[in-house]
Amino acid sequence: MQFIDEATITVRSGDGGRGCASFRREKYVPRGGPDGGNGGNGGSVILQVSPNLFTLLDFRYRRIFKAKRGQHGMGKNMHGKNSPDLVIPVPPGTMVVDDGTGELLADLTKEGDMLRVAEGGRGGRGNASFATSTNRAPDTAQPGIPGEQRSLRLTLKLIAQIGLVGLPNAGKSTLLSRISRAKPKIADYPFTTLSPVLGAVSHNGEEIVVADLPGLIEGAHRGAGLGLRFLKHAERTEGLVHVLDAARSAEEIAEAYRVVRQEMETFHPDLVARPTLLAFNKMDLPGAREAAERARAELNFPERDAYYISAATGQGIPALLSGLVALRRRPSYEL
Repeated sequence: MQFIDEATITVRSGDGGRGCASFRREKYVPRGGPDGGNGGNGGSVILQVSPNLFTLLDFRYRRIFKAKRGQHGMGKNMHGKNSPDLVIPVPPGTMVVDDGTGELLADLTKEGDMLRVAEGGRGGRGNASFATSTNRAPDTAQPGIPGEQRSLRLTLKLIAQIGLVGLPNAGKSTLLSRISRAKPKIADYPFTTLSPVLGAVSHNGEEIVVADLPGLIEGAHRGAGLGLRFLKHAERTEGLVHVLDAARSAEEIAEAYRVVRQEMETFHPDLVARPTLLAFNKMDLPGAREAAERARAELNFPERDAYYISAATGQGIPALLSGLVALRRRPSYEL
């Protein structure tokens, strides 16, 4: 499935129906009074979270949404029908920003969350509504109030419990494909993962949603590489797993961790306070275990939170899954 995490749409609510100027005209009723009905209200435009959506892909093909206008009033005191609201489904985690002012309108995160983004126009009053004891034959009626139009910028931030972070080509995609049914693109070159991928992981009767996030490079907090797209998704997670390439030297492994951590801290200090595990990957390669243990010692990272795995062979995966389950129950801490 293609992942689309930004979209700009135009919404317009329905106009109110016109009020009717009409007089009762029947045989044997020579002085029939005003009987013009009111116009119906136009439909509003509402965004509502749907649990069945995971991307903003639908908005690539449709960018303009219009609610219907209210029905016009008619004679014989017949009021126009109100138009139904136009409800637009969006995925959980959708942030709604007014594209004209930059104002954040809402952060829609839970199933059923909704936001009325354009109010339908009110229907105009027919001339029957203007009749008084001193003006028994008013001939005026109101036009309906026009609907609202606005441009909205939608941004999707993934809602996942655990995020896999690390430099490009550390093995995050391979790990996600090993522990879940997700099928991210995997190849031996940087930036294979160009957009986040979600996978549902089941272990010991518990299910965790894990996100494979695009690899970071130095300067990511300024937008280098895929940095900003990655970092905004990391904000939603409850915990993080740093995937490190243990096929490198101990010094390179430690530096890779520091680069990722520094970019997250610069973007948002709260990210580095999240519960965190280290997953030293590629343990099936010669010398990887020794390099990984030396890097962990250099980083002074707790032994209980370091896992030595091979995403390619499955080595150490059961222990890591148990660690993921326990990670969600742990409070944040600073290293």
